[in-house]
Amino acid sequence: MTAVGTIELVVPESAIDLNGHVNNVQYVQWMQEAAIIHSTRLGWPTERYLSLGRTWIIRSHSIEYFHSAYAGETIHILTWVAEFQKIRSLRKYKFLRPADNTVLATASTLFIFCDLHTGRPVSIPPEVQTAYTVVATDGEP
Repeated sequence: MTAVGTIELVVPESAIDLNGHVNNVQYVQWMQEAAIIHSTRLGWPTERYLSLGRTWIIRSHSIEYFHSAYAGETIHILTWVAEFQKIRSLRKYKFLRPADNTVLATASTLFIFCDLHTGRPVSIPPEVQTAYTVVATDGEP
């Protein structure tokens, strides 16, 4: 089991905004992709949640930017579950540029576990919780 998921990508030109660096909206897209990939690697792809009639709904995102990223740069996105509560899960992210070991941004998403058909919150089942190792630190393995 991998407590901290990592994806590597090369920043495409399409992610660049008028300021010449990665657009802030792109970070949210990458957060979603990293969360789905990490969950899938832990045995919980989207289809498995759907087969239970359950889904994760986003309550909030938080992002703090420290440095810019540019087209052609390789970046790593680390993600991990920092907390589980009855119906909530806090997932954190770290965006790194490995070429100079620079933290570009840190982020978090508060997810609510819901019934797919009613949209109402439901308790996170034990089989979901045990698939994830809660990492309470800054995501360093």
